[in-house]
Amino acid sequence: ALLYLFRMRPLLRTIVATAGVCLMRNAWKGDQHPSFINFISTFLSANFFRLNFVPIAPDFIFNCGGLSVAFIFVTNWDCNNVAPIFNRVKKLKMQFARFYVIITLPAKEQIDSFIQSYFKFGMVIGKPTFVPVQDLEMGFEKMVKIAHSSGVYKQEKIGEKLKAERKQLVQGMNFYLKVVTSIPGIDNHDANALSQAIGSVQAIAKASKEQILENTDLSTDKAEMVSRFLRDPKYYLRPKIN
Repeated sequence: ALLYLFRMRPLLRTIVATAGVCLMRNAWKGDQHPSFINFISTFLSANFFRLNFVPIAPDFIFNCGGLSVAFIFVTNWDCNNVAPIFNRVKKLKMQFARFYVIITLPAKEQIDSFIQSYFKFGMVIGKPTFVPVQDLEMGFEKMVKIAHSSGVYKQEKIGEKLKAERKQLVQGMNFYLKVVTSIPGIDNHDANALSQAIGSVQAIAKASKEQILENTDLSTDKAEMVSRFLRDPKYYLRPKIN
């Protein structure tokens, strides 16, 4: 196990900055050799994942970057008893939006059995995604990589959304400043004061001279100009926005 961890150092550097939670099914743990459980625990701890043993339906649920990913981890493919695996897959894929099946297939006989069973039980490619591996450690590595990349992707999408929202906000503020500063005598300071105290252009148009004077530092002449400009067509149709 320690040798394998050494070989996995590139992966460790990739995910070292990411904290997450790994939930392991109690029943699955009971079916595994203690050395493999120790490997999992050591691997997760080294990468700042908290491991909890709980009575969940999948074998694993990872939460990384605020995204949950569920897994079935088949560590012993019995060519003569595959029905329970596929029945469980069919049940769980209806419960989890992000769901993967990791299967350890070290021998050609097991690979052939899996391929035949996959189509026999009517599996649809990608629903869920099956990930065949050669050994247990590789299977767990794949699991962590999938969970980690899913979390990173979500964080990137959130970042892109926030960036788009900020851009839209800036564009909206620029438009607001153009409209309000087109009022004769109103500068950026006045426009910002109106935005903070009154609100949108529509709200300013409805505000009375008295409301503007009460809530901003605009002079009487400016408050009257704002009120008349946005209400009287002969005022607001005259100036042009460049």
